[in-house]
Amino acid sequence: MTKFFLVLHVLAAIVAVGPVTVAASMFPPGARRALADPGDQRAAETLRLLHRICRVYAGLGIAVPVFGFATAMSMGVLGDAWLIASMALTGVAAAVLLALVLPRQEELLEAVEAAAGADTTAEATGAGGAAGAGGTTETTTGTTTSIGVAANPRATVRLAMFTGIFNLLWATVTILMIVRPGSTTGA
Repeated sequence: MTKFFLVLHVLAAIVAVGPVTVAASMFPPGARRALADPGDQRAAETLRLLHRICRVYAGLGIAVPVFGFATAMSMGVLGDAWLIASMALTGVAAAVLLALVLPRQEELLEAVEAAAGADTTAEATGAGGAAGAGGTTETTTGTTTSIGVAANPRATVRLAMFTGIFNLLWATVTILMIVRPGSTTGA
């Protein structure tokens, strides 16, 4: 049964965590491109797709610790330091993804969509702004939109930093799973 749980754990890690790390890493440069050219629909669509990949596969990623816990129980290593450290780092990685990466992706996606809407409206009116819902005027500046969403390049840099931390945590967990320092299971 141990091998079965281990196979499921490794497959879940590859299938669920792999796409999140890649899509999350691709998001900041894509956001910079989309913010630089608000009229580029393809860039906005790419961002929406990358964010959806991150959200969906983050949800599927819960299978990784579930199967990992089942594997550890069947191996009898639940009290080993390398496993406890891996579980703690997995929790921190999940927190970084849920509290720092995904919300900032959503903010940038909203900013890109707002900038694209303002750009389209500005082109249609030729005035750089237009009356929005309720007669308010929406304009876009270099750093924020009138709806209050950060749309500056620094936001993409911060997102890239949080994404890098997330990826580094997962790389560390992977190393701990392979090397298993102090393990007496023969690895």
